[in-house]
Amino acid sequence: MAQAKMGDKVLVHYSGKLDNGYLFDTTEGSDPLELELGCGRFIPGFEEAIVGMSPGESKTVRIPPEKAYGHYREDRVIKMDKKDLPEEIVPAEGMTLEICASNGVMVPVQITDISGSAVTLDANHPLSEQTLIFEIKLVKIAEGKEAKGQ
Repeated sequence: MAQAKMGDKVLVHYSGKLDNGYLFDTTEGSDPLELELGCGRFIPGFEEAIVGMSPGESKTVRIPPEKAYGHYREDRVIKMDKKDLPEEIVPAEGMTLEICASNGVMVPVQITDISGSAVTLDANHPLSEQTLIFEIKLVKIAEGKEAKGQ
């Protein structure tokens, strides 16, 4: 039976939970996720867990922060003056914005504090520092447009 390898396009169903059981994402009730293994668009631990699986196979994996969203980094927290925000934005704690990084890439940030005229923006992923638990079911492996498996 075919086994998934880097470079394959696959369809998977999954549920992602935290150690405390909190469900943060799932494909349950929707179409399976389609991804190309090794493309780097998904967390490394998730892609690595699929490698070697066969269609119809399920597994549960624990993914440490190093293979997920990383560790919390203080250098991803910046303070700026409210007046430097676009006029139409009324900042509020918990609000998510996008800023343009020095390399031109748009980066999501969350407002974590407002003190006087200072606004603190945090570009760390909300799941940084977390060990993630994924229940994964490989639905199909495809090469080009041809499916291997069911």
